[in-house]
Amino acid sequence: MPPFDHYMEEGEIGRVGDLRLWLRIVRLGVRHRWRLAAAICLSFVLTAATMALPWLLQQAIDLYIMTGSLPKAERFAGITTSCLWYGVLVASVFFVSFAQILLLEYIGQSIMHQMRQSLFIHLMGRDLAFFHEHPSGRLVTRLTNDIQNMYEMFTSVMVTIFNDILRMFSILVFLVWMSPLLGAWMVAFVPLAALVSVFFARLSREQFRQIRSQLAVINSYLAEAIAGIAMLRIFARAVSASRLFHAMSREFYRRTLGQIKVFGLFMPMTELMSTAAIALILWFGGGEVIHKRLTLGELVAFISYMRLFFQPLRELSQNYSIVQSAMASAERIFELLDEKNIMPAADPPVPLPAPRGETCFDNIIFGYKADEPVIHGLNLRLPPGATVALVGATGSGKTTLLNLLLRFYDPWQGRVTIDGVDIREVDVARLRQVVGVILQDSLILQDTLLANIVMDAGASRQQVEEILTRTGMNHFVGRLPAGLDTMLGEGGQELSTGEKQLLSFARVLCRNPRILVLDEATAAIDTESENILEEAMATVFAGRTSLIIAHRLSTIKRASHIVVMAHGRIVEEGRHDDLLALGGAYANMVALDMKTAASMHEIGSAS
Repeated sequence: MPPFDHYMEEGEIGRVGDLRLWLRIVRLGVRHRWRLAAAICLSFVLTAATMALPWLLQQAIDLYIMTGSLPKAERFAGITTSCLWYGVLVASVFFVSFAQILLLEYIGQSIMHQMRQSLFIHLMGRDLAFFHEHPSGRLVTRLTNDIQNMYEMFTSVMVTIFNDILRMFSILVFLVWMSPLLGAWMVAFVPLAALVSVFFARLSREQFRQIRSQLAVINSYLAEAIAGIAMLRIFARAVSASRLFHAMSREFYRRTLGQIKVFGLFMPMTELMSTAAIALILWFGGGEVIHKRLTLGELVAFISYMRLFFQPLRELSQNYSIVQSAMASAERIFELLDEKNIMPAADPPVPLPAPRGETCFDNIIFGYKADEPVIHGLNLRLPPGATVALVGATGSGKTTLLNLLLRFYDPWQGRVTIDGVDIREVDVARLRQVVGVILQDSLILQDTLLANIVMDAGASRQQVEEILTRTGMNHFVGRLPAGLDTMLGEGGQELSTGEKQLLSFARVLCRNPRILVLDEATAAIDTESENILEEAMATVFAGRTSLIIAHRLSTIKRASHIVVMAHGRIVEEGRHDDLLALGGAYANMVALDMKTAASMHEIGSAS
């Protein structure tokens, strides 16, 4: 498998101070503006209730506990009233927090769902070249981890930061109002606490960045390893793959421990500053109480406010890292959403109401990499209703012509036309209705056989049954446990390679394309399935323009015209017998094919 650094994730690119990103993030929440406004209003209620708790303690101590001027019954009644109000405030804090969390979770989940849908739809509309440039693991990371990071920011950070700042500001105002001298001590202590918090926030940001980057590495590797599990086992690479995964996991473990160390040091440090501040207030405030310049209730309230002050300070430091991570994720998500297709859509598209199927490749030059052409000035015409076979060695450019015909790519030079219309001027969806493709590998959905055949063609069950009967494929369906209602895919009926190809033929026939392309469609099927396909193909090819990309001689001979390719050029073309008579490239291919078939027959007879 590729070396470790092949899977490395891009560096961190989002920044907290990026106004452009913040504007786009805010726009995501515009549709939830009233819910966000309600959450902010709840912040004021929550802060007011929280700030009132130490004040109630002060009132209870100064007015009822420490005073001797009131009768005992009145003092007990006052304490009882204060306790009841304290309980009401605590309950209010609980219910307001609960309501705010529900609101934020709803907003976060809605935005996450909206973004995931938008991103998935956007990815489904990208050119094929896009997926060659972006590893699947990274795209999965965008749809999962990156969106999750933004979700955490919407639910845990945006309003929470507002809560924390509002609470800290309110505490400072209360402290200065209660005792200007003690409040001044407190205000002088704030820069030190803020400095420590910023320092640890930056350390934490770097740790979060490293953990998130390594998680993307693991995702990318897992996507590749699971997709190629069969090859790993065939070539005995499972052990080395496990070793590489162990190294990646170990690195993730090491980076996670780094984050734990940062927070393991920061939390006690914050607690130490909080304790030191309380000790200072107790020492200085105790003297003020002794000198009657401060009441005991005010001192207790001061200490309570101090404890409340350091809680949002800790949360702000932690949330800074979450915001940093979310900004990096937002940058990547928006960058992906901003990517445009290289191939422009037809505007307005030229209609193809009743295509005859004449297909032409005019002076095509094309390559997948700059300055490395795969097709060199190729000219090819497929008359309406003709069956043309395209043959040649691997890498000669056969499948590339299919990619150009389906407009997965546009040629560098020249044009591909259907009935004289450049396919760049045709709507892509319409083009892929006109051109039907049967590949060697078939996508099987986790659904019924009927759903796998129809997909989005809109054909009825009766139409599918008629197609199967007309092509002779109903025999294959009749062998399945529940016929067309047989469940396929994971947890359902497994199909053989030949049965999958039969399904592909039925799937294409449901769309009734005018042009049909077979890309090695019969290369790996068994004899029984090929016999069924013989009958199906007679129906499939009837009246359609067909392009067959194949190596099997039995499939090639069915064509009325054979085109031989080599190194992106046409080297021979004509009928089967005529090409054999030439004794050139095609004759050599046929001789090699017959020699291989004879060798296989001898091996079979010997066994």
